[in-house]
Amino acid sequence: MRRLRELAESDRFADVVRVLFALTGIAVWCTMAGPADAIVPALLGAIACALAETDDAWRGRLRGLMVTLLCFAVAAAAVKASLGTPVIFALLLPLGTFALVMLGAASGRYATIATATLILSVYTMIASDGAGATTDGWRGTLAILGGAAWYGSLSLLWSALAPQRAVRHALARLFASLADLIEAKAALFEPVRGLDRDALDLAVSRRNLRTVDALTAARGALLDRIGRRQPRGRAAARLGMFFVAQDIHERISSSHYPYDELAGALYHSDLMFRFGRLLRLQAMACRERADAIRRVAPLRSIALPRAALDDVREAMAYRRRHDPPDQAVDDALSALLTNMQRLQEGIEDEGSLREDADIALQGNEPASLREALARVRLRLDRRSMHFRHAMRLAVGMLGGYALMLALHPRHGYWILLTTLFVCQPGYGATRRRLIQRVAGTTAGLVAGWALLRLLPPGDWRLPVLVASGAAFFAFRLRRYTLATGVITLFVLLCFDRVGAGYDAIGPRLLDTLLGALVAAAAIRWVLPDWRVRRLDDIVADALLALGRYLERIADQYAHGKVDDLPYRIARRDAHAALAAVAGNVAELLAEPGHPRDRGERSLRRLSALQAGLSHLSTLGAHRQRLADADAAVFRQRAQRIAGGFDTLAAHVRAGTPMQALHGLDGSDGVPPDTGLPDETLRLVHRQCRLLVRVHDRIAAIEPA
Repeated sequence: MRRLRELAESDRFADVVRVLFALTGIAVWCTMAGPADAIVPALLGAIACALAETDDAWRGRLRGLMVTLLCFAVAAAAVKASLGTPVIFALLLPLGTFALVMLGAASGRYATIATATLILSVYTMIASDGAGATTDGWRGTLAILGGAAWYGSLSLLWSALAPQRAVRHALARLFASLADLIEAKAALFEPVRGLDRDALDLAVSRRNLRTVDALTAARGALLDRIGRRQPRGRAAARLGMFFVAQDIHERISSSHYPYDELAGALYHSDLMFRFGRLLRLQAMACRERADAIRRVAPLRSIALPRAALDDVREAMAYRRRHDPPDQAVDDALSALLTNMQRLQEGIEDEGSLREDADIALQGNEPASLREALARVRLRLDRRSMHFRHAMRLAVGMLGGYALMLALHPRHGYWILLTTLFVCQPGYGATRRRLIQRVAGTTAGLVAGWALLRLLPPGDWRLPVLVASGAAFFAFRLRRYTLATGVITLFVLLCFDRVGAGYDAIGPRLLDTLLGALVAAAAIRWVLPDWRVRRLDDIVADALLALGRYLERIADQYAHGKVDDLPYRIARRDAHAALAAVAGNVAELLAEPGHPRDRGERSLRRLSALQAGLSHLSTLGAHRQRLADADAAVFRQRAQRIAGGFDTLAAHVRAGTPMQALHGLDGSDGVPPDTGLPDETLRLVHRQCRLLVRVHDRIAAIEPA
């Protein structure tokens, strides 16, 4: 029962049940009352509509469904009308592919709909390919649209009946990702000599990338359901949890002192172990919170026991009494403990939204059609990733169609389907998808051959057909090879419904190999988007985002701590920019065509940017109003550092060398931080010095 309960509480369970119900309804209706030859196209339409689904509330899902059905109708009609005329179809195929991929530049929702429309277009080709037994080819096209409309109606009803399920799972994924990030951060608190801290920094960057994605998904789910209304009840509690998660993310991302230097200073002390234990306890609490949200169980506080903080406080007091004084290290330890204490205070106030608090959220969706078109026009540039991927996929689909016409013009649309699924924006993702697709298709065909021999013909095979279609949605996000295997089994059984089951096995394997080769050729030769060519621009964007974040932090030290929307946007943009760098570096390391030392330089840049964001997070975590004179000095210093980041960004983008920052190492009229009487002032100016060090680390790296 416990395993069944865990299965029912998983984030994929609702999707699988919904798809299973939709496919079962189609199979039962077409078998009992409707035309039997409509079952295959209707099932394909339902699956295509499920792939276009987003986690919106019912109003947003209704708008998305209308756009989806409109795109599906236009695409299916165009395919059906031109399929018999190869010249016209060869013109429409790349143009439609390019237009749909560029439509995805408007937002993530449009990208999902555009991809599903492309998939439905190929499904229409496959359904028409097997329509030789039907008397009216257009009936198959209408059946595809009918299956899509049926699933869309079910999805809309499901969203109206369970409006908060998507929010719960988004928050659960957010706290689970925070737990992973905190555990990676705890690994840095190891007073061990010779530790590969660059590898640990890379692990933190990768987990921070997942946390940023989880924050974005949770923000979108909350914004879609709350909108501009004042949240009440559960909505207010969940919004409060989201703000607590943001605060945890900022505080955990902070770095008060270089970890290697801190480990050297505390090599004979257990303080770093104790701080690491605090972080691991916090990670366990966040993971328990994720499980409780997912299970709709009573929520317990994720604040740490006071005894754990008291133990660290006593250990720090013992060190001050017995070790030689070191103000820089003592200040760093004190700030670390203060950071953890304030984190616990924020957690204890969880769910209490002040009336004067700025609780506005900024979404990523375009506010109007004009804004959506403006985003698309902005990407119509040869340097744009969307434009290059659109051109690459369009050429790949045209090449796959030409190959199909040359080999077997009547039954080769699987080539196009494989090319569509395998061709990804990056080389590394395409290579992984190619291996997964070929392996999954082979396994699915073998399993299909065995089932065709074991199961009696006729409607006895329908339950397996329906179950394999639903299983695809259980595995597609985490086990793509297995998902490919079950969807291959699904399509093979669809061919069996029109009397071509065994005949489809050999050609489908050949078509998969051919489609994968077309996708590999496209990613390699058609506007290859090697990440090393784009990394300079993305690093420059990250430097600009760090500068804007620093300016917002300086404003808070002048006027007092306020988590208003402009500050949260600047913080989010800085984290998102660093996540983009981390993602591109990961893709770069999997791509050919660049020297090894260039990859090492990219890793050094990522490590330096991660350190810069950590120091900014430290300043953000300790925000408080300073005296006017002190705030003015800090703001002037912050503006000069931000200006240095802006200048460095221009040099990185242009590929020209850059000099180190001058006048910000203590010679700019600010006394050394060790001579300042106030601990907060010492922390602020020490972090400024560390930011200058980050600037100079990046400036010292040779241009790519």
